[in-house]
Amino acid sequence: MTAPSAGGRPRVIHTGQALVDLVVEVPQLPPRGGNVNARTTTRHAGGSVTILVAAARQGAVTVQAGAVGTGPNGDLVREVLAAEGVTVSSPPVPDLDTAVCVVLVEPTAERTFITTRAAERRISVASLATSAPVAGDVVCVTGYSLFEPTVGPLLEWLEALHDGVRVVLDPGAAFAGFAAGLRERVLARTSVWTSNAQEAAELTGAGTVEESCHQVASLLGPDAVTVVRDGPQGCFVRVDGTVTYVPGFPQTPLDTNGAGDTHTGVLCAGLVEGQDWVEVCRRANAAGAIKVTRRGPTTSPTAAEVDQFLRARSSIT
Repeated sequence: MTAPSAGGRPRVIHTGQALVDLVVEVPQLPPRGGNVNARTTTRHAGGSVTILVAAARQGAVTVQAGAVGTGPNGDLVREVLAAEGVTVSSPPVPDLDTAVCVVLVEPTAERTFITTRAAERRISVASLATSAPVAGDVVCVTGYSLFEPTVGPLLEWLEALHDGVRVVLDPGAAFAGFAAGLRERVLARTSVWTSNAQEAAELTGAGTVEESCHQVASLLGPDAVTVVRDGPQGCFVRVDGTVTYVPGFPQTPLDTNGAGDTHTGVLCAGLVEGQDWVEVCRRANAAGAIKVTRRGPTTSPTAAEVDQFLRARSSIT
């Protein structure tokens, strides 16, 4: 099926991997070859689902263009997306289920990931094209799609998009390790870079978060926007050559899994609505702060909850 824009409104379209997170809470990571007893084990839809749910809860029209499998994991992904009003444009992958990502969560809320691969890697130019992006839409790309076998069809499809389609790159930890030619092709089509500080530093070698924001921007087109998150401290955003620090809202974390994706989803929602970038980043910082106080990757706040959170902080100051 195709996914046309709703009433002409621009959409947030994600091309990446919708996975199922198997979240295992452990007292500590075991030594190599050792064992540890888990405290709890839960199963959630995650990956691109987290970003799309975060954007949908801010009121954006959202589409999953990446592949979803056939089986209990794929069913969970579709169930969660449908509950949030997210359209799945690509047809189900027959005879192969969606993969799992094992997430080990320590008492400090630090996470360790083990990602498997299955149906979400079965994309094609034709399957991505079911999302039918038009000028004004936002297409999300994750650096984890730049591995085989997804990199070929993704790049072919991306480079044929209308110039008016804006591409948001969430590079992930892998991006800096890809060949320079591949990185350059992706960055040439990137309208917005959004990453954490470590990912930006690994690409640029910059010593500070602010400097990494400048240096990432130097690799992008002149009109591109760069956002670099600094954990609970907030983020830096570079627009039209000027870098602005947007303070965060430090919390005592319960579960940081999905906090960065929540931030990205709120950024994408603000982008399609044409909001001011500093205000968009402030809302994304607030959404991430709320999310870390909740368990599960798809526990991002609604727009009303973000509004209430910010009003409460404004009354304090």
